Amino acid sequence: MSQQRFLDQVFVITGGGTGIGKDIARTVLNEGGKVVINGRRAEVLAETARELDPSGERVRFFAGSIALVETARSLIGLAKTAFGRVDVLVNNAGVFKPTPFLEHDEAEFAHYLDIILKGTFFASQAAIGEMVKQGTGAVVNVGSMWADHAVGATPSSAYSAAKAGVHALTRNLAIEFAARGIRVNAVAPAVVETPVYDTFLSPEQKREVLPGFNQFHPLGRNGQPADVTAAVLFLASQDAGWITGAVLPVDGGVTAGRG
Repeated sequence: MSQQRFLDQVFVITGGGTGIGKDIARTVLNEGGKVVINGRRAEVLAETARELDPSGERVRFFAGSIALVETARSLIGLAKTAFGRVDVLVNNAGVFKPTPFLEHDEAEFAHYLDIILKGTFFASQAAIGEMVKQGTGAVVNVGSMWADHAVGATPSSAYSAAKAGVHALTRNLAIEFAARGIRVNAVAPAVVETPVYDTFLSPEQKREVLPGFNQFHPLGRNGQPADVTAAVLFLASQDAGWITGAVLPVDGGVTAGRG
């Protein structure tokens, strides 16, 4: 039987239809919680919701771009209406496509900032507004190793800049709301095998390219969604009740140094 760390707690998860977000939602449900998931594609969210909770009793979804402030507000509103509260927000939505710096245009740069940084900012604002009323809550942001370390094989200037903003936001919110009983932390993954790679690699390219990154990590393998889920849910849980403002590397040892 699964432990019930999150019995009756309400999680809101952006980017919750696939990959890391979906794995977080599944684990929260297995541990007694309720979830509201967000993403752009209603059909994907509906399928995920049916898969994770066929009864429909403990899952809701809201389709819309988290780049829009109204999406963030509606998402938190849905959690309140459906389940009465918001205990944990996981800001997981993101985009990633290695692109040389000189090839970025203004629209693409804005897209990274909108989804990753603006989305995190206003989803957090909406959720923390409710958490302040409750006197308790936690936010866990999915940052990135690329926020602090450049990797020549994956030029990611716009992505890195946006994720660095998420790390800075994490620390600022942690200090601002510590006295209100709200903790804000982040995880910083390295290469994690998720569907994000399907957005710019064919299945054949994925099979060829991703294994090449195994040895990039001192522990000898790429990350899997479950690796990030474990870290996110530790920070969301009362096991981390005296931790706030942390950015936890979840990177197979990459940022510790080189073997």
